[in-house]
Formats: sequence, C-alpha cells, structure tokens
Amino acid sequence: MSTAEVLDLDESKLSGDNGDLYLFQWLTSTEATINSLPVDTLKSCQSTVESVMVKAITGVSPFPSPGRPIRNSVARCLINIYSRGETKTRFDVMQSFIKTASDPKASTDIVRVACLYCIAEIMAEFGSQIMSLMNEIANLGLRILKSSSNAVILRYHALRALSKSLSSAGRAVTEPIAKDILKQTRNALSDKALPIQRAAADALVIQYSEAESVKTLADVQAIVNTCVKALETADDPSRRAISRLVAQVLSLTQVAKVAPVVDTSKKSKDEGDDQEEGVTQAGAEPSKPMLTITEMLSILSTTFNNPIASRKVRTGIFDFYITLLTQLGPSFVEPNYAVIVQHLMSEIVSPYRNSSTAYEVLFVRKLVGILLRDLIGDRMLSEQGQIGAIRELSSSYLKKWPSLMPGKSPPSHLILVVALKEVSGLLQQLGNAPPPVQEALEDPLIQLLSHPNTATQAAAAWCLRCFCFSTPLRLPKAVISVIELLQRDITSMETASAPPEVGRRAIGHAYGLAALFAVIPERPLYVSYDMSIKVLDMATQLLKRAGEHDLAVAGVEVEVAWTCISSLMALGPNFVRSHLPQLLVLWRNALPKPLSKDTNAAGRSIGEWTFLLQVREAALGAILSFLRHNSPTLVTLDVARRLASLLSNALAFSSAFVLQQNEDLQDITGVNPLNPGVGPSLAVRDAMLKRRIYQCFVALGFSSITESLQSTLIQSVIGLFASPEGYVGSGIQAAIATSSGSISSIWNVSDGYAYGLSSLGIQGSTIENDHGDGVSDEKKEKLNRDILETLIDSLAITPIVGSCEHDMIVLCRSRSQPLTQSWPEPPPPSTGVVDAAIELFSLLLPLQDAPTVARNIAQLTQHIRSPKLDRNIGRKSAATYNSTMALMLMLKNGVQTRLSKDVISSSQVTNALTEILKDGLFDGDSELRAVASEALGGLANFAGTTFLSSQVKFLVDQVLTNRDPHGRAGCASAFGSIYKQVGGLAAGPLLKTTINVLMSLGNDPHPVVHYYALSALGDVINAASLSFAPFISNTIGMLFRLYMMETHEPEGGSIFNVNVSGSLPTYHVVCQIIDAVIAVLGPELRESAKTRKLLLDLVTEFSKEEDEGIRVEAIKCMQHFLMFGAEFIDIPELVKGFRKYLSSSRRPLKTASVNALYQLVQRDSFMMSKVGGDSLVEDLFGMLDDDPTIEGVRNIISSWLQQTVVHNPSAWIDLCQRIMARTTASQQATDAASKNAGFQDDEAESLNVGLGGASTSSRGNLTSRWRTQLFALQCLHQICVLVGQSGRREHLDLVLARNQKIPLSGLLVSRVPDLIRMAFTASAAYVTEIRLEGLVVLRDVIEIFANSPDPEYEDALLLEQHQAPITAALTPAFSSDSTPEILASAIQACAIFVGCGVVKDVGRMGRILKLLTSALEQSKESGQLSIGDVGELSPNASVMLRVSTLTAWADLQVASRHQSYLQEVLQPYRAILATLWVATLRDYASVRADSEVLQDSSSMALNASYSGMGREILLPYYESSWWKILKAIGTAMDTNDQFVVAAMDGREGSDKSITTKALRDDPTVYFHVLFGLAYEALVSYADVAPSAPRNDIVLSSLEALKSLVKPEYAGKAIFEPVVFDEFRSLAFRMAVVETPLVQIELVNVVSSLAISQSTRFEVELADSGFPPDLPLTHCLRICAYVLRQGIPKRGVSRDIATPAERVSLLLTAFRALAAIGQTFGPSRNEDVRAIAISLYSELLKDETSGADLCGPTLPALKSILDVTTPLEGDAVEKYGKLIHGLLSSCLQNIEEMRGREGPSAAMKIKNNLLVTVLILTSTPEKVQLSQAAVDQCCYLISLKLEEVNEISLTAAHCAKTIILAASSGVPILRYCIKLLMPGMISYIGNVASLGDEDPNREVHNHGVEEIMKSFAAFFNTVPEEHRVRLLGVLLPVSVLLLDPSRSPPSPGHMRVLSHLLAFATSSPASFKEATAKLDTAVRETLEVSLRQALGSRANATPQMPTKPQISLRTF
Repeated sequence: MSTAEVLDLDESKLSGDNGDLYLFQWLTSTEATINSLPVDTLKSCQSTVESVMVKAITGVSPFPSPGRPIRNSVARCLINIYSRGETKTRFDVMQSFIKTASDPKASTDIVRVACLYCIAEIMAEFGSQIMSLMNEIANLGLRILKSSSNAVILRYHALRALSKSLSSAGRAVTEPIAKDILKQTRNALSDKALPIQRAAADALVIQYSEAESVKTLADVQAIVNTCVKALETADDPSRRAISRLVAQVLSLTQVAKVAPVVDTSKKSKDEGDDQEEGVTQAGAEPSKPMLTITEMLSILSTTFNNPIASRKVRTGIFDFYITLLTQLGPSFVEPNYAVIVQHLMSEIVSPYRNSSTAYEVLFVRKLVGILLRDLIGDRMLSEQGQIGAIRELSSSYLKKWPSLMPGKSPPSHLILVVALKEVSGLLQQLGNAPPPVQEALEDPLIQLLSHPNTATQAAAAWCLRCFCFSTPLRLPKAVISVIELLQRDITSMETASAPPEVGRRAIGHAYGLAALFAVIPERPLYVSYDMSIKVLDMATQLLKRAGEHDLAVAGVEVEVAWTCISSLMALGPNFVRSHLPQLLVLWRNALPKPLSKDTNAAGRSIGEWTFLLQVREAALGAILSFLRHNSPTLVTLDVARRLASLLSNALAFSSAFVLQQNEDLQDITGVNPLNPGVGPSLAVRDAMLKRRIYQCFVALGFSSITESLQSTLIQSVIGLFASPEGYVGSGIQAAIATSSGSISSIWNVSDGYAYGLSSLGIQGSTIENDHGDGVSDEKKEKLNRDILETLIDSLAITPIVGSCEHDMIVLCRSRSQPLTQSWPEPPPPSTGVVDAAIELFSLLLPLQDAPTVARNIAQLTQHIRSPKLDRNIGRKSAATYNSTMALMLMLKNGVQTRLSKDVISSSQVTNALTEILKDGLFDGDSELRAVASEALGGLANFAGTTFLSSQVKFLVDQVLTNRDPHGRAGCASAFGSIYKQVGGLAAGPLLKTTINVLMSLGNDPHPVVHYYALSALGDVINAASLSFAPFISNTIGMLFRLYMMETHEPEGGSIFNVNVSGSLPTYHVVCQIIDAVIAVLGPELRESAKTRKLLLDLVTEFSKEEDEGIRVEAIKCMQHFLMFGAEFIDIPELVKGFRKYLSSSRRPLKTASVNALYQLVQRDSFMMSKVGGDSLVEDLFGMLDDDPTIEGVRNIISSWLQQTVVHNPSAWIDLCQRIMARTTASQQATDAASKNAGFQDDEAESLNVGLGGASTSSRGNLTSRWRTQLFALQCLHQICVLVGQSGRREHLDLVLARNQKIPLSGLLVSRVPDLIRMAFTASAAYVTEIRLEGLVVLRDVIEIFANSPDPEYEDALLLEQHQAPITAALTPAFSSDSTPEILASAIQACAIFVGCGVVKDVGRMGRILKLLTSALEQSKESGQLSIGDVGELSPNASVMLRVSTLTAWADLQVASRHQSYLQEVLQPYRAILATLWVATLRDYASVRADSEVLQDSSSMALNASYSGMGREILLPYYESSWWKILKAIGTAMDTNDQFVVAAMDGREGSDKSITTKALRDDPTVYFHVLFGLAYEALVSYADVAPSAPRNDIVLSSLEALKSLVKPEYAGKAIFEPVVFDEFRSLAFRMAVVETPLVQIELVNVVSSLAISQSTRFEVELADSGFPPDLPLTHCLRICAYVLRQGIPKRGVSRDIATPAERVSLLLTAFRALAAIGQTFGPSRNEDVRAIAISLYSELLKDETSGADLCGPTLPALKSILDVTTPLEGDAVEKYGKLIHGLLSSCLQNIEEMRGREGPSAAMKIKNNLLVTVLILTSTPEKVQLSQAAVDQCCYLISLKLEEVNEISLTAAHCAKTIILAASSGVPILRYCIKLLMPGMISYIGNVASLGDEDPNREVHNHGVEEIMKSFAAFFNTVPEEHRVRLLGVLLPVSVLLLDPSRSPPSPGHMRVLSHLLAFATSSPASFKEATAKLDTAVRETLEVSLRQALGSRANATPQMPTKPQISLRTF
C-alpha cells in the first residue's frame, strides 16, 4: 500500500457505527507510517495529516468523540511529526488545543480532556521550545482545577497538563503563578477525588525536584502532614503517588548544600522584614544536608507513633519509608544501615504505642520486617552489605543480651526478635556464612535461647537453625552445646536453690535443639546420630520423673521432653520405627481416657488445669510431628486406631474442661507482650489443645475413626467456627461495638482475633502465606503490583498477624514439609484452632451420608442466622466468612471421591448449601463474595444440569432486578466461577446467556460491577476455549468500546466511582480478556487479517499506557501473540522495549520482560543474538548479579547458551570469565579475617603466575554475588558438555583445526587454560557450592580434552602441560575447611585424571595419585575417616567417602582394560580393593534389605544405631555407585584375579595360599549377594525406558554375571531350581524387551554359563536327545530365542537399534549357539547345526528390515557350515539333508523375487546367491549334492549376469568364487564351471555391444573385470594340452572388448589387454596357435592392440614411473 493510501482518511467511514474503530486503526497505521517515512515525504504531507489530527482531537463532525485510545494515538503522532518534520505549525496547533480546552460551552468534557492530554504530551516533549505558552497553560490548568464543578477527569488532565508543562518549561512561569500553582496543588492533596490527589502529588514532585525548592523544616513537615492526612482515604495508586511525593521531599533534605549563617546580633524583633541583612555570605560553613538521617526518619516515626493514627495510615507511612529508601538507593542505604536499623528499633519497635497489645507488636514487627527484609535485605544490600548487616545486628543487639555491664540495660525482647528475624533472612539469602559471620553469631544465638521471652526463644531457635543450615560444619558443635546446656538446666531445676528463670531457659534450649534436629535430615553427613538416641533417652527420663516434682518443674520437664520428641520425629521412619512401641506407651500415658474426677473443677487450681492442658497439648504436638514426617510408612492400621483412641481421649478432656471452666475462658489476649513472665491464659491453652487435636485428626485421616467420633468432631468444629458461643471474648464489648457502629469491616479489626475469623484465604492457604499477605494469588496476578506494595496494602486489611512463637512445632518441620517462608508465621492459637477446625470440617463432612451432611449444613445456617449474632455484628461477619470458607473447601475436597460427589449432589444437600452461599454473593465484603462464588461454582460442578440451569436463571433474575452494585458484582463472579468449574462441555448450552449477561454488566459504569464482570468474562473465555470462537468478533468490538468509554477510565465517572476504581483496574482485565481471545484463536490468528490487526493494535496501545500494570498485561498478550503470529510483529522494536524495561526500577515490568525475552530466546536464539548481541547477555548477567530474586533470568541465559554455544563457545567463556574474575563478599570477608588467606602451595603459585596472576590485584575492586558466580560455573559446565557432545572435533583438536584453516580464537580447546584457571578460582573459594561446581568444571575439562593432542609436540597430549594447574585446583578440596561433598567430588576428579591417559608414567602422576592412594589407605581402616587436612568426619560422611573412594578406584579398574598403564597403578592395591569392593556391595545389599545389624567382619561395617537411620541417607550414595563397583569386580573376574576369588570367599586378599578347585560345588560366600544385586537390577530396570544411566547399570550387571556364573564363583548354586528358573525367566523377558547391546551381553552370560559348567552334566549329556530340564538345554533355548527375536519378522517393527548393533547381536548369538551346541557332544552337534541353519534361513527370507543383515553375518553361517570333525555314519546323511534344505530354500527365495524390483528384492537376491555359493564351496566332498539343485544354482547365476543392475556384479562375484574354489579339484565345482562358462561368455558379449553412454556402464565394467579374472584363474588350472582349445573360446570373446582405434584407450580396453598379455606370457605356444586360428578381422584387432600395448610399454621403460604414482598404485 502506498504512503498516500495509508495517510488518506476516508471521512465517510467515520459516521458509521464503527467510525471510532476505523479512526483508531487509521491512527495506528499512520503512526507506523510517520515513523518510517523519509523526512522529505513526511514534510510534504504533514499539513494534511496535522489537520486530520486536530479534527480528531477537537471532535469536529463527522469525527467521533476522542476517547482514550484516540487521544493517545494522536498525541504520539503529533510528537513524531514534530520530531521529524516541520515545527512551524506546532505553536498554532497548541493554540487551537488551548482554545478548545478553555471553552466549556463549545466543547464537551471528553474533547477538552483530549486537548489537555495532547497539550501535556507535546509540552513534555517540546516544552523548552515553546515556553511562551507556559503561563497560558498554567492559567488554564489552574482555572479548571479550582472549579470543583468540573468533572474529575477534566480536572485530572488539567493538573496533568500543568505537571508535564512544568517538567519541561517550568522556568517560564512567573513567580505569582508559580506560587499559585504550588498553593493549588498542595490544596489538591486534600481533594475528595483520589485521582486529583494523585495528579497533585505528581505535580508537587516536579515542583520539588531541586534541593533549593525545599527551604525549611517547616515546609517538609507541612507537606508530610498533608500527605499523612490523605492516607486515610487513599487507595493503592493514590498511596503510591503520595509516597513518591514524601520520598522526594525527604530525600532533598539529604542533599548537601551550604547553609546560610544568620547573624543574630544585628537583628531585632522589628527587623523581621529585612531578612537579608542578617544573612552572611555562603561559605561560612561547609555544605551539609538540611537534616541528619535520624532527623529525617523521625519525621515519619513521629507520625507513625501518633496514638490516633489508624492502621491504614500507619501502613501508608511505611510505604513512605519504602519509597524514600528506594529513592535514596542502595548507595545511601548500605553505608547507613546501622543508622536506619537504630531508628527502627528505637523509634518504631520500642515505643509503648507499638507494644501495648500483642497485635500491635506483631503488626509493627511485620512492617519493620517488610522494610528490612523485603526491601533492604533482598534488593539493596550487596553481599558485602549483607555480611556487614549481620555483624552490625549481632554486635549492636544480639551480643548485648544479657547486659554484662552494670547500669546498661540490654535490648528488649521486641528488639531482639526483630533483629533475629532479620538475621535469619540474611543468612538464608546469603546462603553461606563466612568465618566473621560465624564468629559473630554462634555464641549469641545459643545464648539467646535462654531468654525468658517465648518469642525471643523461638526467633533465636529459628535463627540458629538457619545459621547451621547455611554453615553445616558448625552444626555438630551447636547440637552438643545445646544438649549440654539443656542437661545443665534440667539438673539445676531439680535443686532447691534453682533460680526461677531456669525453667524458661530449659524450654528455650529445647526449642533450639528442636530447630537443630530439623536441620539434620537436610545435612545428614555432619552429625552423629548417637545424639538422637541420647536426646530420646533424656526425654523419656524426664517424662518418667515429671510425676516426682511440683507442677512448675513438672510442666517444664514435660514441655522439654515432648519438644525434644517432636523434633526427633523429623528424622523420619528409619529412626522412629525402632522406637515406635516406646512412643505409643508414652502417648498413652500422656493422653488417658478422662474420668469424672479429671474434669471436676472442684479442688483444681488454675495451675493444675494449666498443667493438664499443657501435658496433652505437648504430647499431641509430638503425635502431629510423627504423623507429618512418618506417614504413611509407619502409620499402619493398628497404629492409626491406637492414635485415634488417644485423640478421642484428648477431645473428650477438652470438651469437659470447657464445660467446667466457661467463666475463665474469656481472655483471648494470651501473653502480655510487656510481661513475658506470665504464661498463656487458660483460654489460650484450651485453644492450643483443640488446635492440636484437630490438626492430628487431619494428619491421621479418617479411615480409623468411628462414626460416632466423626459426628462428635463435626459438632465440635461447627460450634467453634460458626456458632455465637464460639466467640471467645467479651460479649458486652462486642455489643457496644455493634451498637456504636465502630465495626466498619471485619478486616479492619485490630485485636489479632477478629471475632474468631479464620485466616484461610480463598486458595485454601492462610492469610499469612509465603509473604504473609492476605491477597490471593489470583488477585495479585490481576493487580501486577510490586510485592512490597502488595505486602503493605494487604497488611492494612489483615486483622490477624502470625508469628513463629504461636506454634513452636514449625521449628521441627523439615524442609521437605511445605514450609517455604524465610520466617514461619502461623496464626495465633485462637485463630489457628479455627483454621484447623475448618480444615477438619472440609475433609470430614464429604465422607458422611447425605442426611448427615444436610443436617450439619442446616445447623451452620441456623448458627449464622442466629438472633444472638445481631448484637455482635463482628462475630456474625466472622461466622459467615468461616462457614462459607469451610463449605468452599469442602466442595473442593469432595471432588476427590465418587461417594462424596453422590452425597453432595443430592437435592437436600444442594438446597441447604445454596441458602448459605447466596447470602455471601450479595455481601458488601469482596472477600466473602469471592469465597461464595467459588463455592457456588464447586456446587454447580457436583449437582446436575437441572441445578445448573436453575442457578443461572436465578443469577440472571438478580442481575435484572438487583441494582446493588455489590450484588451484581457477586452475580458476575458466580457466573465466571460456575462456568470455570463446570467446564465448557457441561455448561456449553449456557454459554451464550452467560456471555450476554457479562457483556451487559461489563458496560455498567460502576467500577465494582464492570471490573468483576470483565474478570468473570475472562474466566469464561479460558474455560470455554474453542467454544467461544463464534463470540470473538463481538467481544473484541466490546473491548474497544470499553476502551473508548470515559466511565471505564481510571479517572472517569463520578467522585465515588473514581475513588473506587483505583483498586479495580479495568484495563488490566481487558488485557487479560484479549490474551484469552488470542488463546482461543490460536493458529487461526494468521487467517483473519482484520481480527489480527485489531488485536495487535489494541495490545500495542495498551503497551504504551503509563500504568505499569497495564503494560505488564500487554507484555503477556504479546507473548501469546508471538506464539501464533510472530511474523506480524516488529521483533527488534519489541526487544528494544523489553531491554528498556529491564533497567526499570519497577519489579513487575522487569519480570514480565524477562519472561517475554525467555520466550523469544527459546523461539529463535540466533535472531536474538543479532538483535540483542552480547550486550543483552551482559545485561542479563548484570541483572542476575544486581537482583538475584528476579525469576527467569537464568532460564534465558541457559536457553540462549544451549542453542548457540557450539557456534561460539569462546564468547560465552568470556562472559563467564568476567564474572569469575571478580571476588565474592564471603571471600573478601574470609580473606580479611585471615592474614594468610587460603593455602600456600607450589603448584598453586605456579598457577597464579602462569595463568594470569596479575588479575588478582584487580579482583578486589569488583565483587559479584556468589550465586552469580555459581551460575557462571554452571554455564561453563554446560559449555563443556554441549560442545563435547556436538561432534565438532575441531573444538577439541587444535591440530585438526589448523589443518582445516579454522580460526583458533573461537574454539573451545583454545580456552583450556582459562577453564582450568576458573576451576582453580572456584576450588579456592569459601562457598561450598562454588567449590563443588568448580570441581565439576575441572572434571569436564579432563574428560573432554583427555585425548586432545598438543599442537606443539607430536605424540604429546594437550593436558600434559596443565598437570600442575589441575593438581593445584584439586588440592584445596583436601584442606581443613572442606566438606564431605567436596572431598567426594575431588576424589572422583583425581580418579578421572589418573585414568584418562594424559600421564601414563606412574612416577609422574605426582600429588594427584598420592591424594587418591591416601584416601584408599584411609578407607582400609574401620571407624571414622580423616582424609587430607579434614578433621574426623561423622559416621555417615565416612561411609559416603569410602563409597566414593572405592567407586573412583573402580572406575580405574574398568578403564584398565583400555589403558594398560593403569595395571601398574592398581597392582599394589588389588588385594585391599577386592576386599573393600566386595564388602561395599555386601553393605549395600544390607542397607537395601534394611537389616538391623551388619556383619562385624566388614571393614566398612556401620554402627548398629546407623543401620536404620543411615539407610535413607546412605542409600542414594550406594545407589549411584554400586553398579560401578560391580562392573570393576566383573572386569577383575574376567582376568581371573585371584584376589577377587579370595574376597568373594571371605578370605583375606593377602593370603598367598589361594587355591581354587577346578569345579567347586558350593558357591563363594558372597556369590548370592552379588548375584542378587545384579539380578535385582536387571529385574527392576526391565520396564524402564532405555537411557544412558539405565543401560550402564544393566550392562554392568550382565558383565558381572558373565563371570559370576562360572563354577569358581557360583558352584552349583546357580542351578538350584528356584534360582535358575528365575534367571531363565528373566533371560527370556530381556530377549523380548531389551536393546541389542544388552542382548549381546545376555548371550555372553548364557554362553559363559553353558560352557564353563558343561563338564558338570557329562552324565546327562551321554544320553541321546536334549534333556528338557537340563540347564544347558535352557541355555540353548535362550540363545535360539534371542536369535528368533533378533531376526526381522513381517509386520513386526524393531527399530530400536542401529543395523550395526543388530548385526553384532546376530553374530554373537550364532557363535554362542554353535559354542553351546558343542557342549552337547558330537552326537547332538548336527541337531544344533540344524537349529542354527533353520534360524539363518529365516534371515534369508527377510524383506522388511531395510538393512542388510545377511551380508555382514555370512562369517557366522560359514562357521556353522564348517565341519570341524570328520563326518561319520548318519552324520553325513544329516548334513547332506541340511545342506540340501538350505540350498533349496535359497533357490526358492531367488525365484520368488522374479519380476520384482527395488532395494529389498535386490538385497534378498544378492544374499541368497552368496549363500548358495557359500554352500557349494564349503560342502565336504563326502556330501553329495543334487545335480538338479546345482544346475539350478548355476543357471540362476548365469541368468542374473544378464541383469542390468548391481545384481549382475554379485553374480559375477559368485561365478569367480566358484571358479577359484574349483582349483582345489572338487568335482562338483568343476561341473559348475561347465555350466557357468556359457553364461559368462554371453555376458561379455552383451557388455561389448553396449555403448559408452549406457547408464550402467560402470557396473558392467566391474563385472567384466571379475569375469576376466575368472577366465584367468580357470586358464591357469587347465592343462597345457587343452589351453589352445580354451583360448579358442576366450580370445574371440575378449577381442570384442578391444577398441585399438580409440585414443587414449579406455580403462576396459587396458584391463582386457593386461589379461591377454598374461595368457601370452604364461603359454606363448598355445597363445600363438590359438591366435592363428582366429578370423582375420579378430586377429588383426588383437594384433594391433597388442602392438600398441607393447609399444607403449617399451616407450615407458626408460621413463621410470614417478614414485608417487607407484606409491599411489600400490596403495
């Protein structure tokens, strides 16, 4: 389309229904055209386009109203025009816009808005060039702003135009106008319309953009106070805008400037007017900020601590903090971290206002945590800053408790908890703790466990857990220390003089121990498990002694004991199993069946009741931990029943207690935060007990619970979460709050209880989820806000805040449990019991019958509609929400069973449910509406179509009649939920109705209605999928109209609407609908150009909106669009936009851009390389280093690398090298703490010098996060692996690359020094993960470049020169700070280097071999290892390292088959290796069998206490290594290693008197162990898909079996009926399912068994026949079966292997069959030969395989046909019949191919011809062949000579073979010559008649050559007297091929002449005589040819052929 056509607007189309749509699409096309037009062309048509733009904005008829997309597009077009074209008309256009915007009568509001928008955009871009308009625009904006009667959207855009103008032309504003602007914008901060407040805040940010704009502290405080007042009504966008203003103003106070000095001596009170007289010149003082950091922050804290400040205001103030620190940036925050923390601790955490109630404490702790953890810790601190932060928190707070100096008060427990919480987060974020951090934390954390406050104890325990997880080397010491302290406390407690705090101290130490034991399953190699036995014994003794002490001591002992037992449950089934009986007894004693006296209140004190509740709750905590960590392994039916009985007892006690103590259960506050010495109240104790009971029932399941108990449970939980009596609080206070109307919303209550509200969210997770916020994932996704904003916003409406001390069992949870938070935050007990009750109800109710379910739901209804709740509106809201949530979860859980579906779908249940859910749909609470709609959708999924139709009808009626916006929004949500859950198929008939209703509601001007309607429409489209296709056109049109509507703009509509719409972003949902529509269209997007263009235009327009949330959704739409229509998108421009977002400070935009880039890279990485280049990858690495929390960056780099690395690995290595050249903060801290950092080593020094030691000096300046370096190392590993697997040899061979003239700089092999240097850098790092990955890279280098030649020295390998650096890189792994994992990896790397063949001289292997041998020497000793400089390791680590060491040596043993020099390495250690290998396999078998006791004779025997617990830990190490060890033993067996024989027999390998019987009957001692392991592996992997690891295990097992079945190992044990039957069955199954490679080894095993054990069956074999039960017979059958399976069959496809593999299998199997046959003796030999020939004949019939399997296997047939012993008697006859049968079969096969063509037919003919010749030439003379068969055979050969394809060449070969074989004088072959000669002569004649142009000439030339060779061979065998006659036949035929007239002569001519000259030379007389008898013409031709040949030879005689020619010919 031409430019004129694009820019030509057809105004006639503007007046139609779709005029606005036409204009929008014209504008988008015009915008693209303007950007691409040449400047001259643009200028020529500028006036026309400009006039159209002005008309579009001013709304001149017939132009439609300039809605949002129109004005946005026009503004961009005008900016592009003035940027590239003429600017002289710009002033006039602006004047026209100003005039139109100034005239309210002549223009509509939407036109004025459009004009103001264009003014704003043009001024923002060109304001500095048209400053003369500034005052006019300012007056216009102020005039519109001041008039409150103007529409909100008009006032908003007026203020926006003013702001944008000020940003570029503010200098032109006169002072009076500037003052007026400042005054009006500050007044606008208090405007009733929130959009005006946002615009005012943005305008003030621009006005306060310079330090001089804020002159006094009063100005700052005034602005802050105004903003704080605005927070009370602010929504999220408004709060963000106000926060930006406060941050801007406060940040200016930190700008250093010269302060004027006031001379007060010259100033009096009446001289106030003359300010300048009292001001001296600047320079009297140095420049400094207006306020110190503390003073600046105090402005915010003062307001935060205001007693009348609401929770919403206080959360908003923390938004100020966040925005302020974000604006100041990391460069400000990190150096001033201590000041900021000090301010938060003293001004926020400590004041009484913030610690008066438990809720206030948790609320403030949560806010401070968001600031410290989520903002500063996660995003601002570098790793060095994180280390500094930990040290600061430790030195300033943690170490100051307890106070050791008199007069100094220690930090309060409030401060300590905050500090500990942040240290925990920093430790988890840091991932490792360098020595300075370890020293700063270890002692204070253990010390703080003894703090009297429970919250501090919990925080210290959690922090200690995080510390030991990140630094596992400190774990054993910490465990021992805490156990000793706990024992000391227990001992002290029993003395009379024990201080009162010793009990709390003991409990704190128990919490610490519990947290430490939770780390052990994750770090099993560091701790000795005898500690766990010790702790269990201690706990048991405490429980036994508790009855001997008073209540105070007994209570402590019980809690300590059960806390310890709970922690031990996390060790898993392997520990708990042996102690379960003892535990059941303890639980039974703690939870007896309550008697009447137990629950009688008379005579019991509160202390006694507290003790009884505490005992039960603590015991139930241990049960819960047991169920969570050991179910279902240990929870058998019997255990479940016993536990259910105990839980029933506890429930009965709790119920009775409540009845007796009702008046004491009104205190729900629990512990006073300012009086921590007081324990929980009875009410809290009861809630804790009930919570545990319900949690245990949920964890246990309900199969073992009686029906009566189930009914009791349901009644109990319903009464708790729904009944009026379930409210535990003051009824009088609740009634007062209800009557006064102080409860506006249940979510605004601030007592931490909220009338018993559940903290479960709509997704079924607690409000305190991973980030602690109460917004569901779905809502978060739609808002697209930064997580910090979400956290702050949600905290403002979160009535319940969780914390770690609310449920100490979280300390015991292992990481395998669903506990992902950095700081666990379970809700308070009073809320936790409600959550547990709801969860129990939702799981238990669906299991009841229909009447029971209906009855309970009716009870629910009765409770929430109870008149009692009218006096307690808060409880009513809580009960309604709880009940609706419980029903929603019940419906979700009910889907799991069919029985539940039947019960819930019954009419009585559905009717009862509907009554409750409908109430929730019309509630004003959006959370309740969401839960109710979700539940209604679940109910519709259960119920039938009748219920579905009735519900849809009801909802439609409500939409038509109910005008309440909340009710209509609830109906819309219900529509979406119903359709989403029922599904498009079942709800299909209702689709049209649903869409019509939702579209109608989407047009509703009320934000609540249209937001939820459009959200539901998106859900419906996603659920309907392709069914929605007919509605796409209408939907897109509706979306565009909504985009054009003023009412759906964020600033459009009434004041009420705009104030609501800020948190309900309509355009987000519109984008989501577009995304869903694109998904429905899918590939059809390419077909419909109109739809595609409109969708793309809409997405592009949304991507240019200012709101980042909309842009995020637009990016997601664009991702979907790329999947189906990437060719219609300007991808370079798209990538440019994404890269801009990558540098954005806004997290959602970054994340969305990363995801989109990942998709682009996956789609076409090479295109991305062209567009983005290396700079994009560097930016991504930079992002990874700056902010590692952004997901997806690693995926982009990895995907990009995988696709492009083979083409340029060097560039990727450069990128990784830049990262590795830096140092990590941990390394810096470690180096600074040690004067002599690292190790000093000659080889390491040589590495530094030889590999760029100069770089070390520059490393100190640049730092990198250790996780970034780890990722760089992982990239290096990927580079090595991918290039190594690519098959491009030039990357590994410099010599080859030089020969091929390939540039060396880009090859991987040229970077070997760099790779080794980076591996060394990593190996010397402090971080364990980096060291491990560095060893992986080092192993890659060794493995990949082991065979690479050195380009400088022949016969030398490249890595020889790098031996010293490699040694240096391995040495740090054996230093004192190494870990077991590093040691194991280093030992493997040493073995790889030794075995790779780089250094073959043992004397030159140096330290690497020494490290390997020293590890082996250590492994010889029993007990715990100490390898290198590492101290004594734990038992688990010792076993793991032994296994790793032996595996490394096993790899050397396997490699020794190909590397002979390794024999010298292995020889000195063979005896010990054999013993240890066999012992390792025996131990592995024991571990697998879960045996309780291992044999003491094992040199690797495990302690008995480890046999159960260690199984789970050690099994993975054994499983990854055992097969390698088995393979090593197998290879040693193959070489008849006598040490292995001795080891298998349990004898010492050093015993020189080793004697073995030739044929033993009993097996070796460990035969069954090895045989069992191999057999189990073969069985267990039989059904696993083939893969490299799986094949390695299977092949290793078979290789070992090949030797194991021999008599010296197996004896007769292999032939035990059970054993042999299982083996035989396995062999047959493997013959069916395994690959040929595996079957080859299987055949070898069977063959080895039969041959080696054959002498055992000489008696049985003496009888005739094949004994059916004889093992040798079965071996024969297995081989035959393998052959049958390996031979292709018609209709059966076996394409799982290559032809070469199948040929190898056939060769092996045929040879094995023949070998096994010979074991049966000569009498059965012919029968076995018959079997083999029968199977081979099947192969000859094959036409289906497509591959030639016969030709390569002919040697096998030859060996079958060969007669090794003379044939006697019947054997001759049998052999003859066999041969005749095979010959006849071949002839028949050839005949069947008559008339057929194609590769398969030709191959079959060829192979059968070859076999017939093989039969003729190998049959003994004794065997008579049928003359008819021989005749037919020769006839077919002669016949096939006439073929015109390659078969003729095969026939020629066959003829030659027969003639050559006939020289032996066999009569039958001489007879064949007679039959073949005519055909051969005829063939020569036919070929001679062909022309040179014949396409098959080349084939025939080869055939002729073969025939001539046959003639020559036959000629030499004919006696002299007959040669004349023979030449009389041969010469005429040969002359036909001569052509002496041709010059130069043809190759065929020369070849024939050479044969004729040979005839003449060998028999000159006969040749002369025969020549004389030739016809004259023939003779002349012959003579001429001979003369030419002799003449050329004579001429060539003096000219000796050049040497290359002779060499070439000879070669």
